[in-house]
Amino acid sequence: MRTDLHRLVTMAVLLALWADGVAGQDAVADNWTRQKCDLYSAAWQDVQASFDTSVVSEEFLEKHQNFITLGCPADMRVCAVSPEEIELANLLTILSMNEGMASTFVPFGCPD
Repeated sequence: MRTDLHRLVTMAVLLALWADGVAGQDAVADNWTRQKCDLYSAAWQDVQASFDTSVVSEEFLEKHQNFITLGCPADMRVCAVSPEEIELANLLTILSMNEGMASTFVPFGCPD
């Protein structure tokens, strides 16, 4: 009987430690996600100072700003259609990658 209780306590402790480790990993991931969004937002501010955004559609700019405002959600997509939008999307992708983000972080993509 005593060994069963010991096993149960040991399993509960191990489960608690595992859950704490998972929660800690989630916190680190959330922090990196926020940091990436902050870096991306700063890059966007820099780009706006040097790129003529009047040549891209209002819809593109609005959706892109929503991506940043909402905290850069992974499931949000902005479709670059015109050559200027594609150029802007490529520039932002390169700047993101220079900051250590994967190219999948940026919101650019169009439905099939």
